[in-house]
Amino acid sequence: MSFSNFVAPWWFLLLIGVALLTAGYVVAQRIRRKRVLRFTNLELLEKVAPKRERWSRHVPAAFLLAALALLTVALAGPTAEQRVPRNRATVMLVVDVSLSMKATDIKPSRLEAAQVAAKSFTEGLTPGINLGLISFAGSATVLVAPTTDRAAVSQSIDGLKLAQSTATGDALVAAMASIDSFGKVVGGAEGPPPARIVLMTDGKETVGTRKAFDAAEDAKKAGIPISTISFGTEDGVVDIEGRQQSVPVDDDSMKEIAKLSGGEFFKAASAEELRRVYDTLGEQIGYEKKQADASKPWLLLGTMTAMFAAAAALVLGQRLP
Repeated sequence: MSFSNFVAPWWFLLLIGVALLTAGYVVAQRIRRKRVLRFTNLELLEKVAPKRERWSRHVPAAFLLAALALLTVALAGPTAEQRVPRNRATVMLVVDVSLSMKATDIKPSRLEAAQVAAKSFTEGLTPGINLGLISFAGSATVLVAPTTDRAAVSQSIDGLKLAQSTATGDALVAAMASIDSFGKVVGGAEGPPPARIVLMTDGKETVGTRKAFDAAEDAKKAGIPISTISFGTEDGVVDIEGRQQSVPVDDDSMKEIAKLSGGEFFKAASAEELRRVYDTLGEQIGYEKKQADASKPWLLLGTMTAMFAAAAALVLGQRLP
């Protein structure tokens, strides 16, 4: 631990006083011993100052000096890196509802498994996060603007419906527009809150007015990282108009979107893996590490040590130190 971990390290100067008190106590004990040796009555001397003094008579003073040292550390304001809930942030959850999401390679289907995991993610986010929801297939629809109302988001997740095509780029553009609009409303003197897009999809982009990779680069410029979740397996198959069509998951595109935007890529090939991914994102998004006050343990320990000093003095010497 360095001085940079303390709010007011100059309080450590008090330790000089503690050191002086320690030295003074030692000197006082030696002076006391010399004075006792001046007795001419050897029988009385043996009773007053036995050759071997009990070490226990120094316990109260030792506890008191230790307490002063501990309380000095508390006064210096120690800090430690702690995990604390974010008090402001914006997240847009962007969910693919193209027909490939009805594939049953993940039980009961990709979409149903995604709905369960997304709702768990929604309900587990810390209160300071404003969460919005966008669904996309051939076009993107903002179902819920950023809000702290988790019930509204959960209800919209339950109502997700499948549709044709996959306009990933348009969905990202819509997410950035929602974040920008919300940021202008709540920004204030601190500016817009930090934002992130969580994109969950299983297939390649097929339509759209804006390419997904271009949208990812725009997100990078806007300082909005995209966390991509590639959901599904290589064995996905769906029945479209009576024809079996293979719908393998497209990991490469999701990796590239995450890379271009400065975000992270996650692979989920099962409902359990998807749940773990959302749990990880919940931790990353909902909490941050900050240097927070860590003086309470030192204050508590110092106070308890002072109490031990008083108790030892009363038990061993029938008086306070």
